[in-house]
Amino acid sequence: MFENLIRKNVRDMVGSKSGPPVAFLTPKGDRGLLGPESMAWQVHADFISMMIGGISSLALQALHPQALAGVWDHSSFREDLKGRLGRTAFFIAATTYGPTAMAHQVIAKVNAIHEKIQGVDEFGRPYRATDPHLLAWVHLTETLSFLNAYQSHRRPKLSLAQQDQYFREMKVLGEMMGASHLPDTLAGTLAAVKTYLPELHYGERAQSIVQLLDGFPSNLQSKPFVKLITKAGLINLPEWAFSILKKPIPTRWERLAVAACIDLVAIPVREALKDGIAAHSYRRAYG
Repeated sequence: MFENLIRKNVRDMVGSKSGPPVAFLTPKGDRGLLGPESMAWQVHADFISMMIGGISSLALQALHPQALAGVWDHSSFREDLKGRLGRTAFFIAATTYGPTAMAHQVIAKVNAIHEKIQGVDEFGRPYRATDPHLLAWVHLTETLSFLNAYQSHRRPKLSLAQQDQYFREMKVLGEMMGASHLPDTLAGTLAAVKTYLPELHYGERAQSIVQLLDGFPSNLQSKPFVKLITKAGLINLPEWAFSILKKPIPTRWERLAVAACIDLVAIPVREALKDGIAAHSYRRAYG
């Protein structure tokens, strides 16, 4: 009963109405693009840290005017935040855990959508969603946000070698999406992100997105859970981001308090979701 309630709250946050992920059970023996021994399978299996990292990455991506323009002009992000988060969650799940055909299919679908997206940003500068530079920004902010959240909320933490392996694996997916010059280490990723800092801008558009994330829509029942996840997501941002967002850097005590709450909430959530996409995919891969 309690686990069903948790699953309902989780589905509400990502706007999902789907049931058990049976599509990930076949074909038997299919290891997908990365395989069950990958760090990506381990990191992406934790719903709590993935949702926290997802909030962080959306906030960071909003800081790049051209990356934001594509979403601003060509998606229902502002009207359907849950739907956007749900579609992103499915894309990550399909490319990480899906059988090979599923992964290639969703990548081809997104790439085809990107081909049609172009325009001008808030400064009148042209952009294309297929621009490898913009795609790299999206990739870098997602992977770094996911890993930072995992390192903050899962134990034991990954070693430096395991973190480098994660970025090496994710580079494969990023390049399939059209990104270029992607690093394959943690140090390289941190350095690459910093090269984008002069391009970032916290204008009215970005402010509206961050405010939307901060007030993530939810029903009364799931509101405390959603507020905690979004709070943790904003705390998960890199320190340089807070000056751009004109927000104070979270104190050590604030970080500890949120982390303690996440630890408590994570226990029943992880138990309720233990037979999710990752578990189904392991059964398929070792079938």
